[in-house]
Amino acid sequence: MNEIGQRAEKFLNDLFRCAGFELRAYATASADACAVEITGKDEHLLRSEGGELLYALEDLLNQIFLGALPKGARIICDSHGFRAEREVELRAMAQHAAMRVRSTGTPFIFGPMSANERRIIHLALADNEDLITESFGEGQQRRLKVSLKPTAT
Repeated sequence: MNEIGQRAEKFLNDLFRCAGFELRAYATASADACAVEITGKDEHLLRSEGGELLYALEDLLNQIFLGALPKGARIICDSHGFRAEREVELRAMAQHAAMRVRSTGTPFIFGPMSANERRIIHLALADNEDLITESFGEGQQRRLKVSLKPTAT
């Protein structure tokens, strides 16, 4: 994984330099993942729109290095703890949606989200026996719906 991390780091740093971004990537590897921390003056670009650019870079790296990665391993990009902050935010949004569905009986539909963000919400609500979550839509417009489970009569 260390070699893949070095290649991913070089790829991103070359990309940032060519694009004129003031960003720098630093990779560290473990047995099942390669973590890439991205820092610099243009970090705000990575974090805007719910981290859309950060996740896009991560997807790009995983596609580029798919054949070289061990089975089940992934490249994970982050910038100053953004991923952890976003997960806390998504879990809070999930709890808000659950309360609203329970109080109104009406399904709650989130706006378009990445697969990773939808997964966090699915998992946050998985233990709620009265609720179901489902993803729907296509491509970039996939959304998540939280609704009450139908009651058996």
